[in-house]
Parts: sequence; C-alpha cells; structure tokens
Amino acid sequence: MKLKEILHYTYIFPALAVLYYFTGLMGAGTVSDIVAGILLTGSVLSAVHHAEVVAHKVGEPYGTIILALCITIIEVALIISLMVAGGDQALTLARDTVFAAVMIILNGIIGICILVGGVKYFEQYFARTSATTYLISIVSILVITLILPNFTSSVNGPYYNNAQLIFVSIACLVIYGVFLMVQTVRHRSYFVPQDDDTETHYIPTNTQTLVSFLFLVVCLVIVVLLAKGLSGTIEDVVQSMGAPKSLVGVIIAGVVLLPEGVAAIRAARNNKIQSSLNLALGSALASIGLTIPAISAVSIMYDIPLVLGLDKKDIILLSLSVFIVMLSLSRGKTNVLYGTVLLVNLAAYIFTVIVP
Repeated sequence: MKLKEILHYTYIFPALAVLYYFTGLMGAGTVSDIVAGILLTGSVLSAVHHAEVVAHKVGEPYGTIILALCITIIEVALIISLMVAGGDQALTLARDTVFAAVMIILNGIIGICILVGGVKYFEQYFARTSATTYLISIVSILVITLILPNFTSSVNGPYYNNAQLIFVSIACLVIYGVFLMVQTVRHRSYFVPQDDDTETHYIPTNTQTLVSFLFLVVCLVIVVLLAKGLSGTIEDVVQSMGAPKSLVGVIIAGVVLLPEGVAAIRAARNNKIQSSLNLALGSALASIGLTIPAISAVSIMYDIPLVLGLDKKDIILLSLSVFIVMLSLSRGKTNVLYGTVLLVNLAAYIFTVIVP
C-alpha cells in the first residue's frame, strides 16, 4: 500500500483509538471522555469506509451480510461480557439491548433512509420480494423470543426454562440459516439492485480487501470498547437527567449500530435504497436471530436468569413499528411520509423510555 493510503483517516483513527484505549487514558475526566468520543466517531466513519471497500469486492448481497454479521458478533460479545459480570442487574440487559437495537433499526435507520431518499429523489424503488423475505423472518423471531415468554406457564414471569431456551435458539438458527441460503443461493436476485453497476466501478485488489476487512473488525471492536468505557459517563448523565437506566442501553445500542446506520444512509443518498434495506433489515434479523441463541447458551451454562418477555408498553410499540414497516415496504417504493412516520415511532419509543 502507498504511504498516502496508510495515512488516510480511516487507518489513523482506529490505530489512535486502539492506542488510546489500551494505554488506560480513558476515564481520567471530562477532557478524556471528549477525546474518546472524537476517536469513537472517527472509528465509526472508518468502519463505514472499510465496509464499503469489502462490499465493492464481494458484491451484493454478500457485502451487507459481512457488515451485519460483524456488528452482531461484537454486540453479542458486549452483551455476554456484561451478563457474566453484571449479576442480578443483567437480568434484563440482553432483552433491553436487543429490543433497543431492533427499534432503532426498524424505525430509525430505515426511517432516515426513506426520508433522505424521498427528499432527494421523491420516490425510490426496491424489490418487494426482498422486504417480504426479511420481514417474515424478523416477525417470527421477534414473537417467539420477545413476546411468547410472557404467555408460557412452565415458569412464572417473562422467562423461558432451559428446554424452551434450547428450542427457541434452534428455531432462530434454523430461520436465519434458511434465510441466508435464500439470500445468497436460491433467490439471490431478490436482494441485488436491478440497476446494480458495481462491476463498472473501482474494484479493490485482494490485498486492499483483506486490509479493509481487518480494519473493519478492528473498528467495530474498538467502537464497542469505547462505548463500554464511556457507559459510566453516559449512565451518570442519564441519572442526572432523572431518566431510567434503560436509556443507557438505548444509547449504547445506537452507538454500536452507527457504522451500519451511516452506511445505509449513504446508500440511500446515492439512490441505492435496496442496499439500504439490505443493511438495515439484515442487521435486525442477524441481531435478534443470532444474539438470542448466544445469550441463551451463556444463560444455561452460567445459570443466569434471563428475562426475555417485553412489558405491555414495549409490545405495543414493537407491534406498531413492525406494522408500519410492513405497510411502508409493501408497495416496492418509498416516499417522505413513510420515513417521517417511522421516525415519529422512534421518538415515541425513546420518549417513553425517558418518561415511562
């Protein structure tokens, strides 16, 4: 690689962030937190760049799958580490984090993408079959994992027993595995933009792709580590506002999803709404379809009680979000109203977290 490429901000920010984190400079005060926030933002933008390099090389839909899986793996690692160390306070951690991620993706990322594309292009078109394929998988897993636990009777409360956790985990993996087969083999055409002209654009070399993939992983890891390191400061700010602690999970989930969100919004601005939906819906499906089996395994191994069932308010908000997304994507084209309504749903969710 040329020296000019090595000195690009997408390599400098992750390197500085890793150095800053592992030298123990975090947590020294307000200035330290501001520096960490700047490095976190730079690492997020770097992750988007490296994800796009990988996507250009492997093509759709493989590029979006790689980014979704990377973010999900890091999200799972963060949740598991907090679960093992959190004791009783970790009872609802996994549920709240997964729920926050799904709500942010369905309402926030998709909403902004549709709104941005609608403002610039009035209408954008995508394959309805791809949206339908995503949504039937997402809805099934959402109901099985976050709603059904409230109505089972083997144990009291919004819990699953071990046998039920094993069954639900297998069900999630089966749905996600078959979905990947459909997306990459059987019906790959559903998820590839009809006007995809990637082949006429710059294609990175194998070396550039490998370096970008490695830096993508580094960026995603350091984003989560910095977010975790800043969680204490965020929690203090939330407490000073008098807001519930669950808002901390929403903020951290938002930070973890930033790389994918920025990439999806950028695709919408470039009139590639199909790629935006692949990123957003693919991330939502991977987030819940892979996270629940992983945390269920940890729950069984370490005998940690795991609350999965949502309360009535959250069930209503989740149902509203899924219903609006299904209607918005049912016609194969978008406009600004769909995006606006989804963003209002996100505002309602965040507002009811702050003011329950």
